[in-house]
Amino acid sequence: MASQPTPAWVLLLSLLAGCVPAAQPRDFTVKDIVYLHPSTTPYPRGFKCFTCEKAADNYECNRWAPDVYCPRGTRYCFSQHMMKVTGESVSVTKRCVPLEDCLSTGCTYVKHEEYKICTSCCEGSICNLPLPRNTTDAVFTTLSPLNKTQRLSQPVLLTTACLWLGLMSQRWGTLPRAAGPDS
Repeated sequence: MASQPTPAWVLLLSLLAGCVPAAQPRDFTVKDIVYLHPSTTPYPRGFKCFTCEKAADNYECNRWAPDVYCPRGTRYCFSQHMMKVTGESVSVTKRCVPLEDCLSTGCTYVKHEEYKICTSCCEGSICNLPLPRNTTDAVFTTLSPLNKTQRLSQPVLLTTACLWLGLMSQRWGTLPRAAGPDS
């Protein structure tokens, strides 16, 4: 007596035969970073960026990005996203860059090829997770001001003012007194 396939086998074979719709591609999320464990840095303020060259999309870029620290001469994470007019990704490039590479962020249109290229930069370890898709996303974000002059804190300003007044009072005699109740 020949055995007949059970309904479970029929269901399994139909799943394997492709009767189930294909899975949609997904984007790389913050949850995916769980596997990127922080470790000691090779130099002070060492950081990492997602790094890829002309990946098909953001997920492929971030998924295969090497887990290495950026070189000393760099300070920012760079992302360049080339997409069709419909918004579909054509290529994704991410890397560690110096300040000079971040001075022209934004989006440009290549009309004869019907592509849009958006570029963004950010400061911080693996901060280049999302892709720039429009002018709102294609920006340069920093954790600290770009100018090299440091703002003095209030205690430093107060101390400096008191020292200056003290020096001036020694130079010109005494400080003028405020009028009080005994005057």
